[in-house]
Amino acid sequence: MEILSFVMRACISIAETVRVIAVAFALVLAGAGPSFSQSSPLPDFIDRGIEGFLSGGSDKGPNVYASPSANELLPNSADVGVPQMKSLRTFDPIALPDSTVAPGMSALDMPNLPAYAPQLNMDKKAFRPNAELVLEARLSEEGEIVPGGIVWRLFSAVPQLQGRSTLIATSKEAKPSFNVPPGAYIVHATFGRAGIVKRIDFNGVNVKEVVVLGAGGLKLDATVSSEGQAATESRLKFDIFADAERDSERELIASGVAPGEVVRLNAGLYHVVSTYGSINARTQADIRVEAGKLTEATLQHRAAQQTLKLVREHGGEAIAGTAWTVTSMSGDILRKSAGAFASMVLAEGDYMAVARNRETTYQRSFSVKAGEDADVEILLSDLIETSSED
Repeated sequence: MEILSFVMRACISIAETVRVIAVAFALVLAGAGPSFSQSSPLPDFIDRGIEGFLSGGSDKGPNVYASPSANELLPNSADVGVPQMKSLRTFDPIALPDSTVAPGMSALDMPNLPAYAPQLNMDKKAFRPNAELVLEARLSEEGEIVPGGIVWRLFSAVPQLQGRSTLIATSKEAKPSFNVPPGAYIVHATFGRAGIVKRIDFNGVNVKEVVVLGAGGLKLDATVSSEGQAATESRLKFDIFADAERDSERELIASGVAPGEVVRLNAGLYHVVSTYGSINARTQADIRVEAGKLTEATLQHRAAQQTLKLVREHGGEAIAGTAWTVTSMSGDILRKSAGAFASMVLAEGDYMAVARNRETTYQRSFSVKAGEDADVEILLSDLIETSSED
């Protein structure tokens, strides 16, 4: 028994010595590389051999072994049960079915829902700091918008130190737009000789202001006889005055208006004077102009054109170098001229023609009938009788 005990102690001592040598050998292998030291079966083989020898050769399975550098190394994912990472793969798109409605089911009705969100069209005016003041004009309350011919002037309603309002903007457009801040303004709109002044309180919101001009048109013409014979347009003109109780108080609105010309005026009563020629053929009338309407008026003259000439005989040639004087029967001088002919327009009535040629004076009375143009011949026999002075 003692011998067996001694032998077993010797074997254990030998086993411990072999184990120390194996550990030292393992350390040497660790310096050569961690993968080699971990994959080397020598330590595990030694442990299993000695333990099997002492325990009778029973297999207890592998023991855990860690090299000294294990804390500095990452474990292999396959050894610890973690799946290995793979690169991302690209998949083809999945084809969607043509219909999203399952067989045997009806489509869901969703009224008033667009298939996509509509694009918003932003109004540029929404980003402006000030809204626009838009102006329009009408001749009357029920009339149409005036398409043109208006001159707009926009003034500030706050007067300056001099007492005058500041002119802000002008426009000749039919429908002007003024980009102005909120405030009080004075609008002056003129349409020909018609015009209006209006105060506007602008609150900064998009506003369209309609200005009623209360204006109309006046078209004039004239005849020279009761039969309606038209007057020669080149010798005809009109003057338009504002209505007043006295002639001296009438304000001249328009002068030298040609026949057929349309004059734009404010609605109201006007005094019209027509002149045919440049001497005494005149007529006048009071005419009312209505808003939104064109008023046509024809005035009647009783006059005619007369041509004077000095001749030796009836139908003869006019004598040049003649000085002419035409007077009324009361002696008022109406016209003076010089030349072979003296042409003029005279109102219906009786007149006296005086011709002077080479220090000799001739005269003759004549009559003018409305609408009958005529030649007036003065013969050399129409001498003025003179009495000799003692």
